[in-house]
Amino acid sequence: MPIASRTSKATGRHRDAVTLLKSDHQQVKAWFAQFTKATDQVRQGTLARDICHALRVHTTLEEEIFYPAFLESTGNKAVHHEAEVEHQAAERLIAEIEDSTPADDFFTARVNVLGELIKHHVREEEKPAGLFAKARKAGMDLKGLGAQLAERKSQLEAERREEAA
Repeated sequence: MPIASRTSKATGRHRDAVTLLKSDHQQVKAWFAQFTKATDQVRQGTLARDICHALRVHTTLEEEIFYPAFLESTGNKAVHHEAEVEHQAAERLIAEIEDSTPADDFFTARVNVLGELIKHHVREEEKPAGLFAKARKAGMDLKGLGAQLAERKSQLEAERREEAA
């Protein structure tokens, strides 16, 4: 379900940015778990495509909207730069996965390594003293950022649908 359609049932408003980003983390985590159990190459290929697409959208949202706001609000270059470097590493693996098929020798290894990289990245963002906690502590406008993230994600999903048509 696209972020844009996910709203708080209690308020009818978009969820905050951290909640939205964590929701993406959970979806990708579930797909990685399914990938490790999949034995059929068609299913592996579908899951890998879904993972790669979701991560491309997610990293775009963070890089365009959330990380710049985080850096501006906190001034914490170390945390910001580490997150950006982790994204760069993930983007290289994503490109390699997208350029291959489940029949390729290194396909499964690439997806598994990407899964480990993402697991580390998510831990860094979600841990009690991590990027998300620092964002909350800095008093970032997480509701406003959540609305921006939802709108941008909707745009990215619409672009993907247009490309597929």
